[in-house]
Amino acid sequence: MTKRTIVSLPGDGIGRVVLDETKRILFAAGFDAEYVEADIGWEFWCKEGKPLPQRTLDLIEKYKIGLFGAITSKPKDDAENELKPDLKGKGLVYSSPIVGLRQYFNLDICIRPCRTYKGNPLNFIRRGPGGTIEEPMVDVAIFRQNTEGLYGGVEWSNPDNTVYAALTSHPKFIKNFGAVPRKELSVSTRIFTHTGTSRILMAAFNYARQNGYKSVTVCEKPNVIRETSGMMFKLAKEIQKSDYPDIELWNTNIDAQMMWLTKNPENYGVIVAGNMFGDIVSDAFAGLIGGLGFACSAQMSDDGIAVFEPTHGSAPKYANFKKSIVNPIAMVESACMMLDYIGEDKISSKIRKAIAEVVMEAKVQTYDMMKLPGSENVLDQGAASTKEMADAIIAKL
Repeated sequence: MTKRTIVSLPGDGIGRVVLDETKRILFAAGFDAEYVEADIGWEFWCKEGKPLPQRTLDLIEKYKIGLFGAITSKPKDDAENELKPDLKGKGLVYSSPIVGLRQYFNLDICIRPCRTYKGNPLNFIRRGPGGTIEEPMVDVAIFRQNTEGLYGGVEWSNPDNTVYAALTSHPKFIKNFGAVPRKELSVSTRIFTHTGTSRILMAAFNYARQNGYKSVTVCEKPNVIRETSGMMFKLAKEIQKSDYPDIELWNTNIDAQMMWLTKNPENYGVIVAGNMFGDIVSDAFAGLIGGLGFACSAQMSDDGIAVFEPTHGSAPKYANFKKSIVNPIAMVESACMMLDYIGEDKISSKIRKAIAEVVMEAKVQTYDMMKLPGSENVLDQGAASTKEMADAIIAKL
């Protein structure tokens, strides 16, 4: 059987170690692939002025599937200061390469599942009747529109004449900002399209039906952001009525959702939102299942290109430890999403079962699971290293 080729994107900081340990687990579970490593991240910004080189885009275009580790991003001035001397002053502006990937390949569908592992000491608990302690089981999939909205990158500071003329054509701009000097203005747009919004809604409803979820919740703010959030909810009602009458459609405002997710998180199934609100609500739900060490994601286009990554960052303060202490489960779970995507769900099920057994057994726990502050000496306090956690999962396999 021909091996599948996967583009390996270690990125920055802890990205390489969690990706390498994940590859070991994949092999132990029976997934034998060829990995082609691609350049991405801060190193290539500093020495080339391109955190996402064209050669990397070409590899992903060719092989279609990417496993991504983590990325470092810094403010504009810091990014400029870390460029090679011969690249400084040339007008280069750093932008996140993962956002660049999304835009270049139109990876507009982002899925972030948040599922409780029984026995995880980081699971959300609450008080029940009579002072009892309840541990609700969370099983939520957040669908985030990945390429539009506030992260679309259409922004200006000190807008030029054309942009300023467009802004002043709106009476509320004249009323609220007309007296503000133009050079003091910074503007970020929130653009939704019918096509992009319909695609993320359809993907959410399809996932709900295929996986037995009873509801899809639109989590936006249509009572205030009437044009964009309002359009999403309007389209959701139309799609649900015509194609998914068997799936309940719920509607929550993002601020209210932040309250309700800690009151009754077990009530929610699939949640769908625009780019910014999807980012917020997915991190909030991830906090209920153990935090970023357990938070995985997939992002995909409509032409077969998909990239799978944990939602945590590069954690540069941990990157140079003699032994890595970070939790690799988010990266492993992201790889399981990749396996599901390419039809290797039997292997992904084996891996998830192994993770569940390790977590439930509680003999091997990384520092976050032991609720220790991150430092090199956590290993002396009984915390497992990244490799030791991977070894424990492999042993269960």
